[in-house]
Amino acid sequence: MKTSYIKNSGSWQSLNEIYVKESGVWKEVSTAWIKEGGDWKRFHGSNTVPVDFLVVAGGGGGGTNVSGYDPGGGGGGAGGFRASVGAATTSGGNSTPEATLSLVVGTSYTVSVGEGGNAGSAGPGGTGNPSQLATVTSSGGGRGAQENSSGGAGGSGGGAGGGATGSNGGAGVAGQGRDGGDHNPPSGNQGSGGGGASGEPPNLSSTGGAGLDSFITGNIIAYAGGGGTYGSAGGRGGGGTGGRNSAGQPGTNGTGGGGGGSGNVGATGGGQRSGGRGGRGVVIIKVPEIFSATFTGTLATSVDAVNVSGYKIYTCESGSGTVTFDYV
Repeated sequence: MKTSYIKNSGSWQSLNEIYVKESGVWKEVSTAWIKEGGDWKRFHGSNTVPVDFLVVAGGGGGGTNVSGYDPGGGGGGAGGFRASVGAATTSGGNSTPEATLSLVVGTSYTVSVGEGGNAGSAGPGGTGNPSQLATVTSSGGGRGAQENSSGGAGGSGGGAGGGATGSNGGAGVAGQGRDGGDHNPPSGNQGSGGGGASGEPPNLSSTGGAGLDSFITGNIIAYAGGGGTYGSAGGRGGGGTGGRNSAGQPGTNGTGGGGGGSGNVGATGGGQRSGGRGGRGVVIIKVPEIFSATFTGTLATSVDAVNVSGYKIYTCESGSGTVTFDYV
């Protein structure tokens, strides 16, 4: 960033803020124009960039039964969903969207995109991995449980396993997601669905919890749905469908959806000991078009400068590294 100066009482001072008076009210502006040698030139009076964001972590993997005739496992919980006011009307766990970040031009900030948790194989699934942008970190989705076990905690909690034993869904993180579904007998060999960013499956429900919408890209897209199990659908937002004597389906990459669990259909069904992997998360950054972003490390990114007028949208699809902002 170039530094601008103003002469005050004979001394040159760096200019960090520019204000203009409009209808009697002073308003700060980040960019102004000055005439030099007959030409208008742009200069900048602020060293901060307003950043709207969507940070979704990797979903949890779906759980399974352990032996051939055991009840089914639970669906994986969705990755944590955190969104600013310029990205969604509702943030994770049906909370109020967060404030827009104010980051410093020329400073490097950590960015990482969480991978989904491993698919369960004769046991519980794996916990999803966190995603991060600067000070904003979303927790990985909770693992789907094996039979007769409780789901794992995470951004959204993993679903409980089926069977004769009462078990609980994993706890979601406040401001990121909801709890996984509980399994309280007397009935039901199926496991329970994983929690989503918006929805918590009711007791003995094998459908995954619903995710939440974001408009940060200019299109309304759902993220962070919980994984289903026992042949039931995953939650809206990329949750994987559960298997019923078949493998659970993976959560959708780029949404942080939970993986589907695997269910059994009675003692003659033979069971299925393979859940679905959790979906990879995503980090999306929206900045005014006067700024550009430079990424390092293994980050796979794309940019859209057309879909939302006046802004650039950077989507970080995988990897980790840093981002640095500057004026164009």
